[in-house]
Amino acid sequence: MESPCWHVEKRAGLKSDSFRKDNENVLETGCLSIVVLGASGDLAKKKTFPALFNLFRQGFLQPDEVHIFGYARTKISDDELRNRIRGGSYDSEEGFRLLDKEISEHELSKNSVEGTSRRLFYLALPPSVYPSLVLRFANRFFLPLWNRDNIDNVQIVFREDFGTDGRGGYFDEYGIIRDIIQNHLLQVFCLVAMEKPVSLKPEYIRDEKVKVLQSVLPIKDEEVVLGQYEGYRDDPTVPDQSNTPTFATIVLRIHNERWEGVPFVLKAGKALNSRKAEIRVQFKDVPGDIFKCKRQGRNEFVIRLQPSEAMYMKLTVKQPGLEMSTAQSELDLSYGQRYQGVTIPEAYERLILDTIRGDQQHFVRRDELKAAWEIFTPLLHRIDDGKMKPLPYKPGSRGPAEADELLAKAGYVQTHGYIWIPPTL
Repeated sequence: MESPCWHVEKRAGLKSDSFRKDNENVLETGCLSIVVLGASGDLAKKKTFPALFNLFRQGFLQPDEVHIFGYARTKISDDELRNRIRGGSYDSEEGFRLLDKEISEHELSKNSVEGTSRRLFYLALPPSVYPSLVLRFANRFFLPLWNRDNIDNVQIVFREDFGTDGRGGYFDEYGIIRDIIQNHLLQVFCLVAMEKPVSLKPEYIRDEKVKVLQSVLPIKDEEVVLGQYEGYRDDPTVPDQSNTPTFATIVLRIHNERWEGVPFVLKAGKALNSRKAEIRVQFKDVPGDIFKCKRQGRNEFVIRLQPSEAMYMKLTVKQPGLEMSTAQSELDLSYGQRYQGVTIPEAYERLILDTIRGDQQHFVRRDELKAAWEIFTPLLHRIDDGKMKPLPYKPGSRGPAEADELLAKAGYVQTHGYIWIPPTL
């Protein structure tokens, strides 16, 4: 899964005038050229172009104001994408000059007034799920609970039930940590752990995210489990001696007043037994428990990001009948059931529209990016140098057994026999 990167450029007389400040507003009127770099790639096919089409269908993109250009190493016909695509090398100045010429001719044909021509660049090139801030900061009952006194551990999970599927050559250069954990899961981590911002202005939100990242302690080798699924190296584009992990479980620890001692477990993997992305907050045991609830499991608050978007709280309740016996149940909200007929937008639709509107709330600032890489770079160097090896695991499994052992050491208590069943419509 490539990491999305967006850049908006405002044009004055068709001369380059790139934005130099993260918080500069983007002009919202005039000719807009959307340039997709990496237009022949898997991400553009599955996410970028469908998102652009959905925005057009909903009326956010007007055909007389917006033109989409694709740029890729391989040439793609107009008939294939119904847009103008130009093939070229990403590191070739000549290729980008031809691309600039093509876009400039289009902008001139639109008779754009000086200063009203804009270019939006999408980099679907080799290197997100964003939960809403509303949940944490608009519900009072979460405020006194969201700290080290009540929460025992937090898991942020991204599981895929398929392998690299012909993308082994690309994936092997980066691995699961760079591909998923360092960017996508770390963004979720920030929004779960950050303090309340002054307001919803993008700069205030990003200020709090940076503070959390700068409070993360160095990752310990004993709190990392790496895996590589059997058969990964059968891909002819993958080196026979590849040390690239396709699975990782990493414990992050925050050194601040709110989260001291609470492990945050980030877990991602390919070719596993299910497809799932979720945030799982497990609370501590009830002190002086008189119902022996420990036998049933702990309270948990779960945000299911995909599939079947939902939120639910695991509770201990009395079982029906005359005996005083307890069981695990849940209070839940299934978006598909609660909001029938409402289309839930894809993340890429949200990002593209925010970019066009100049809203940078969901984007990464330079100091945030630097702090994120400082967390993982030492670990990545140890992996790249061969000092840490991935453990083999079978496709369709939960991953290496050592990952579950690490989870238990981090304090997670599994509820055996309990399975959340999404409500049916």
